[in-house]
Amino acid sequence: MPTSLLIADLLRDYRARRLTPTQLVETLVARIERAEQRHVWICRLPSERLLGFAQALEARRMEDLPLYGIPFVIKDNIDLAGVPTTAGCPQYAYMPARSAPAVEMLINAGAIPLGKTNLDQFATGLAGTRSPYGACRNSFNSDYISGGSSSGSAVAVATGLASFGLGTDTAGSGRVPAAFNNIVGLKPSCGRISTRGVVPACRSIDCVSIFSLTCQDAARVLSVVEGFDAEDPYSRTLADVPIRGRRFGVPRSDQLEFFGDLEYARLFDHALARLASMGGSVAEIDFAPFLETARLLYEGPWIAERYAAIRDFIEGCGAAMHPATREIIAAGACASAVGLFEAQHRLMSLRRATEEAFGVVDLVLTPTAGTIYPRSSVEASPIGLNANLGYYTNFMNLLDLTGLAVPGGFRPDGLPFGVTIIAPKGTERALLDLGGRLHAALATRLGATDWSLSGAHMQGLPLNHQLRDAGGRLARTARTRASYRLYALPGGPPQRPGLLRVRDGGASIDVEVWALESARLASFLAKIPAPLSIGKVELQSGEAVLGFLCEPCELGDAIDITGFGGWRRYLELARQA
Repeated sequence: MPTSLLIADLLRDYRARRLTPTQLVETLVARIERAEQRHVWICRLPSERLLGFAQALEARRMEDLPLYGIPFVIKDNIDLAGVPTTAGCPQYAYMPARSAPAVEMLINAGAIPLGKTNLDQFATGLAGTRSPYGACRNSFNSDYISGGSSSGSAVAVATGLASFGLGTDTAGSGRVPAAFNNIVGLKPSCGRISTRGVVPACRSIDCVSIFSLTCQDAARVLSVVEGFDAEDPYSRTLADVPIRGRRFGVPRSDQLEFFGDLEYARLFDHALARLASMGGSVAEIDFAPFLETARLLYEGPWIAERYAAIRDFIEGCGAAMHPATREIIAAGACASAVGLFEAQHRLMSLRRATEEAFGVVDLVLTPTAGTIYPRSSVEASPIGLNANLGYYTNFMNLLDLTGLAVPGGFRPDGLPFGVTIIAPKGTERALLDLGGRLHAALATRLGATDWSLSGAHMQGLPLNHQLRDAGGRLARTARTRASYRLYALPGGPPQRPGLLRVRDGGASIDVEVWALESARLASFLAKIPAPLSIGKVELQSGEAVLGFLCEPCELGDAIDITGFGGWRRYLELARQA
């Protein structure tokens, strides 16, 4: 069994020959068949085809394939050669001879496609309920919505069926499902990833989005799928843009909207407090230009672009569509050219106003959604409640912004909350770096799985709660004998220390000693991923205690930080730098 489906963990297991792609495929097929029915899939690839991908990989060099043996899923409005594309409507289905460029690049990089996932029909909706293949169920509570329209991809990643998933994002479809399922959702700049081979929603502002368990994994996937595509008229080359500082703009208190959800409001306040503790500053901004832009997407003439995308189908086979989807898109037939130009002129004024906001702050932070609804509530009011879900998302692509949704904690009833970091176009990598640190500070559980962000367990650090949840208490601080070297391990966030016993050249390292009941030890240790292991650590006092040690074979890309004398000292100086 793999340690987890994190990309770094799988690649490490492959390199150490603890796992093969064939074994992973067999494990995942069995896991998918045992999984609770959440209406994730529209079409799963047969086991024979999956094994064919795996066996072909095993004949190649890992070093040539950055995503060697990494399983992923594809929203079913994105083409996979030889598999029908339905866009959530069986009567619309067609058979693509060629995969979308993003899919093709992933397969060429060694990733294994598991199948096509459920969505709000024609990518129109943020709830995940508008599908003849069934309303996709939330990963934590099946009575609640999963978020949409990229519902199946998000739930597959959150429940440990795939390492990452492709979605699309026009109005929030790559962010809302991430928030509702406790995963990362990257909405890249328009044109950064080719949308050729994607059933259009609003073609001029559609994006291919990425779902993953961590920001690090999203960054790996982005590096494979991004790039200019001359066959896509909306594709463009974008340079990586840095983020100047850590000044966060948040909507004025009278513009924040939680639709009566006091727990989501509390969790957002907590996120702001954690930002401040990480060295960020927070200032209120006028959110009115963003909100007015959001209303343009569905209340303005851009709905006509959705109509144009499927005009022949809706006029000839409209009765085959989900009623709410048909009602929304059909309204586009009435848009006028005059109205479109008036709206475009207004949009340019609103863009100028939001650019001025980014002249005062470096980023904007919002809830990803103001609340989450039971499926029954959305089914009773499919359009009204869906509109609420787009309050913090619908403006993004019209304003040519980049967005990253990261987990932000949990309500007392166990349902997740998420926040979105917003920045100008081209800032994906800077956002992912910052988002990874915020993710580690707010929520360390990965999706709905038992996996967690591996990292330091010392007091006040991201995974200390695992010790405390297991009943641990800090007994004392101490130092090891001068027989150890300390390393900053690759990967994260959060950053992880690795302690290695050596025969020569060792030093004394600061450590914490925690007391933990033996009955709770096994469950705690089960959460510790490779390359960390448990062994005897010798202290200056002569006492030998159980502690974290690192496998020496995994230190190739690690940084030797022994000279700092301890993990905390290293973190402090790294932050100052």
